[in-house]
Amino acid sequence: MTRVVLVDEDDRAIGTAEKMQAHVAPGLLHRAISVFLLDGAGRVLLQQRADEKHHFRGRWSNTCCTHPLPGEDVVAAGERRLREEMGCRAELTSVGSFLYHATDEDSGLVERELDHVLVGYFNGVPKVNPAEVQAWELVEIASLSRDLKQRPRRYTPWLARALVLATELGRPHREETE
Repeated sequence: MTRVVLVDEDDRAIGTAEKMQAHVAPGLLHRAISVFLLDGAGRVLLQQRADEKHHFRGRWSNTCCTHPLPGEDVVAAGERRLREEMGCRAELTSVGSFLYHATDEDSGLVERELDHVLVGYFNGVPKVNPAEVQAWELVEIASLSRDLKQRPRRYTPWLARALVLATELGRPHREETE
């Protein structure tokens, strides 16, 4: 049973909960991570979430996502999840965080997360875990930004906001909206 770290709006840990319990409406605010890998040409590595995922199945998203385990550093958690989902390694840097709340209409599950955005660089070919990822692609950031506006349901609901932070390297900050 995987546990997530419950937090207040200032990212102070206030307890833990079973992962699925945290995603049942109305949702429990918990710590999450969104990882973005960029290649030498400045493209971002996206993944299409596997159909076996509990929520937002089949949607395109950032390189990988996870929840830090209780006591686990967010960067260490991101690097761990890169290996598990994408079969690759990269040194990650935290570039900010934001609060968001979204409901998956298909599963009924809720995301209520304080999402830490991590960025790294990778120029190889990922060796994806098919239980987590059904496809991947490298995409120009400007093209992705346009498509996010034109076809938002193709993507996970956190991707657009996380992408803004990921592409503003060197300017750590936190946005807050729900």
